[in-house]
Amino acid sequence: MDLLTQYFDNVQWQDLIFSGLRILLILIMVWVVSGIIRKLLQRLEQALTTRGHAEGEVPGEAAKRAETLVRLLRQGIVILLWVMAILLILRQLGVDIAPILASAGVVGLAVGFGAQNLVRDVISGFFMILENQVRVGDVAIINGTGGLVERINFRTIVLRDLSGIVHTFPNGTITTLANMTREWSAFVFEIGVAYKEDTDKVVDVLKAVGRELREDPTFGSLMIGDVEIFGVDRFADSAVVIKGRTKTLPIKQWDVGREYQRRVKKAFDAAGIEIPFPHVSVYFGQDSRPFLAGIVEQPPAKS
Repeated sequence: MDLLTQYFDNVQWQDLIFSGLRILLILIMVWVVSGIIRKLLQRLEQALTTRGHAEGEVPGEAAKRAETLVRLLRQGIVILLWVMAILLILRQLGVDIAPILASAGVVGLAVGFGAQNLVRDVISGFFMILENQVRVGDVAIINGTGGLVERINFRTIVLRDLSGIVHTFPNGTITTLANMTREWSAFVFEIGVAYKEDTDKVVDVLKAVGRELREDPTFGSLMIGDVEIFGVDRFADSAVVIKGRTKTLPIKQWDVGREYQRRVKKAFDAAGIEIPFPHVSVYFGQDSRPFLAGIVEQPPAKS
């Protein structure tokens, strides 16, 4: 009992009260700052969602992307805020925080070296989602591999190609990313016709087929503008190649392009325009004429 009384007599009550008030003030400041950050992050989430809708993002995908970003930011800020608050509280309780900070620095350095690839993937994924470089449902080419984007995480992005093969890429290893369905898509076609054909007539037929497709209730709604005919692109071995393009809604270029080429084939058949195929002429030198004439003029064998 005497020891307990002696202990309470040695307690500096004034310092203890001031330390308690400081700790309470720290907790109040953490609560206020947390509320302010929560409000700011809500506004950020609304702004990201609105921007995604304005850019024609898939319904629900903009909200999902914004929620993911805001959740990550909230977790990071809250952890940082409470770590600082705990260190300040320990200091008010008379604990020397210098060794704690030194130990945390050493541990953080070791973890940084051991998990640098993971950190790189997460940071790359964060900025990929923030900048809206690619979305779920897009068709993209990543590091030379193309496919439909099925999932986007902070560490990886998942593609499924036309054969059904799933490709997973860590975000930190992505060096090239080509999005084929951002805002609008395009089907670029190269149609070859025989050298004897009138290219102006061919272009007129291609434009007429494009106008017909534009008026179609099914495919016209998928197109953005009329079919563009660029003209004669090159002279191939067996054909004159005419190049053009049609703009479509995202990921609809293949549907429109296949239907356009089907109609072009039927229109060429109706107009008598030849779509050539590769062929080879055999030359036997100076003796080729007598040799071929002998074969052609040889009388048929009697049965």
